[in-house]
Amino acid sequence: MRRPPVRVLLVLGAALLLLVAAVSAVVVVRVLDREPASALSAAPRPVVEGNRLVDQRTGRPWVPRGVNWSSLEYACAQGWGFSSLEAGGTDPMATQARAIAAWGADTVRLPLNQDCWLGTRAAPVSDEYAERTPAGYRAHVGAFVEALNAEGLVVVLDLHSRKRIGTPEFGNLAMPDAESLAFWRSVAETHADNPSVMFDAFNEPYSRYDATDRLVFDLTWECWRDGGCAAPAEDDRTATTGRTTYAAQGMRAVVDAIRAAGAEQPVLLGGLDYANDLSRWSEFAPDDDQLVAAFHAYDFKECADRGCWDDVLAPLARTVPVLTSELGATDPLDGWVEGYLDWADQHDVGALFWVWADHAGDPMSLGRGLSGEPTAWGRLARSWMRAS
Repeated sequence: MRRPPVRVLLVLGAALLLLVAAVSAVVVVRVLDREPASALSAAPRPVVEGNRLVDQRTGRPWVPRGVNWSSLEYACAQGWGFSSLEAGGTDPMATQARAIAAWGADTVRLPLNQDCWLGTRAAPVSDEYAERTPAGYRAHVGAFVEALNAEGLVVVLDLHSRKRIGTPEFGNLAMPDAESLAFWRSVAETHADNPSVMFDAFNEPYSRYDATDRLVFDLTWECWRDGGCAAPAEDDRTATTGRTTYAAQGMRAVVDAIRAAGAEQPVLLGGLDYANDLSRWSEFAPDDDQLVAAFHAYDFKECADRGCWDDVLAPLARTVPVLTSELGATDPLDGWVEGYLDWADQHDVGALFWVWADHAGDPMSLGRGLSGEPTAWGRLARSWMRAS
């Protein structure tokens, strides 16, 4: 942030007053110089108070409205960049942040790749034009966080994907593994001093079926919280027999890793069935007063009607903040999304639309290019965000 120059007016007969003012100005400038850039941004500073998120700046309830911004979770694993921003023009991060803010958003969720952050599984993948390193990936993420904060946007950092072993591709595991704790210790330590960042512990915990539709991994609420169950080693884009496994880490361990790193910001926890099942969330959530229940709302999932929202989400929202951290539909324009948003508005449940990415042929792509030219789906999302 650029600070205005200090102009000192010398007035005869007021020397003492001017001296005091000058000393005070020096003190203020020095204090500002010690402040992290995020502390000077216009972005909200969310904390959990009871069943609400509150902006620390004002003490008022804050209901997030925003988007998921995609490519950090896969570009670095596929080997064509850290993210789609590398294909942009002059200052693409600032351009993208301004475009998102212009839609009325106040929150952006950034799906991250565990291996690109840690440097495991030969990630991030380099090519003949660029050598890509974990340090470069972390710096790329950090610079984009700063650009988004500068436009008044809260950032949710989400553990979303992993690089596939032996090939430049990506996928999502069923639960965190031991390296996920190392990921969170590093991410949380890096962003612990940024009050405009929240953490999403794990994108979509899920049970797993084999190629014959036989259940080979039944994720329970006990394992969701405490870990210890044997989860399939293959990601969700690879067939599995369930025979090769790893020891899952539970949400309690993830939250503990974040807190041990000195980060006190809110942590989002998605439930079972790809974060669509929150039926026993309050019973099994770890003991922490800065938790948010994360719900993924899609019309093709089990909890996709008002009956489920009234029976499961509404009671939960009376005890803890609930955030729709992903919202989309097979046909986003057929009325289902509007119905969900009407319900969410009535219950102070925020929503982050899937997805801000220019994917040709994808009905859930919100916009085209860095400038944020909206698709029909994007116009619906923009209209709702601007109505807040």
